[in-house]
Amino acid sequence: MEKDTSVADRLARMLKPICVYCLVKQCSIILQVQEHNHPHILLLQIGNTFCKLPGGRLKPGENEIEGLKRKLTSKLGANSPALVPDWQIGECVAIWWRPNFETIMYPYCPPHITKPKECKKLFLVHLSEREYFAVPKNLKLLVVPLFELYDNVQRYGPVISTIPQQLSRFRFNMIST
Repeated sequence: MEKDTSVADRLARMLKPICVYCLVKQCSIILQVQEHNHPHILLLQIGNTFCKLPGGRLKPGENEIEGLKRKLTSKLGANSPALVPDWQIGECVAIWWRPNFETIMYPYCPPHITKPKECKKLFLVHLSEREYFAVPKNLKLLVVPLFELYDNVQRYGPVISTIPQQLSRFRFNMIST
């Protein structure tokens, strides 16, 4: 089950005394898939309104790539060892910063902030032709076209709605089936 059902719940959990003085490192992935010859992104939906990218918080001192693989396997990996995805973590496409305990994240760390509260890195993940996912009961897996994400801050928030701009530096080869 997902620990936080909203951004407010996440911030409340971050306010616990152990987290107040440390930087929370979080990694998420952009799972790009092809549907009808157009690029789409896989998102997790909590309830009817809140969407997020797959990923999560890293342990202190944990390597980003290994921690991300651990989080993805625990959240989306199938129960069968034969069906566990071989996560091909690509390059980091964005870094977002939360300077304090507010809901706003920035694509830069403001210069007057010496101890930000959270750093979230987005990595591109390459999927093989066929993958199996096990989605937790309280989440839905959505396949959202890039054009729907573009400049749609009201629906997806500032991090997810900027994914089309972040991916614009890549050239995707669409394969007709």
